[in-house]
Amino acid sequence: MTKEDQQAIRERVNILRRTDIFYDLTEAQLEMIASVASDAEYGMGEVIFRENSAGDELYVIAEGEVEIQVDPGLIKPGGRSGDRPVTIATLRSGQTFGEVALVDQGLRTASARSASRQTRLLVIPRDRLITLCDHYPELGYRLMRNIAADLAFKIRGTDLLIREQLLWRPRFR
Repeated sequence: MTKEDQQAIRERVNILRRTDIFYDLTEAQLEMIASVASDAEYGMGEVIFRENSAGDELYVIAEGEVEIQVDPGLIKPGGRSGDRPVTIATLRSGQTFGEVALVDQGLRTASARSASRQTRLLVIPRDRLITLCDHYPELGYRLMRNIAADLAFKIRGTDLLIREQLLWRPRFR
């Protein structure tokens, strides 16, 4: 391993350490995950992935912001596919996205696009992460527990937004 590779892994470990789904992992476990990650950069407005596309990566925001967007045709009565996307969340440094497709290997439930002049992401491929989890069960257990907690938090937040919309939207007869 070159000196540059070692430095890149150290930098990735520092990013992963600040991320909730990697909470309570040891230094060695963080290094293993960092070694399978790669870096990606996006400019303002660049699409990272599109809703309903296949996905098998987990993303960690190292720097910048990412907007999670949905097609209004799916959420607005009378909405048409192709209408302007609706931003449902803005994520910042240290947050993750893409974990739903990581867990179930289904299609992406939303689109993601860069909301900063420069957004830098760590990209962790599903197959390599699952291989680590299979070979190191303690790492796998901790990581999957943390992903489950993160998804539960996001589901609760979405549930509150739905309830708010149902309770506060104008009712027409």
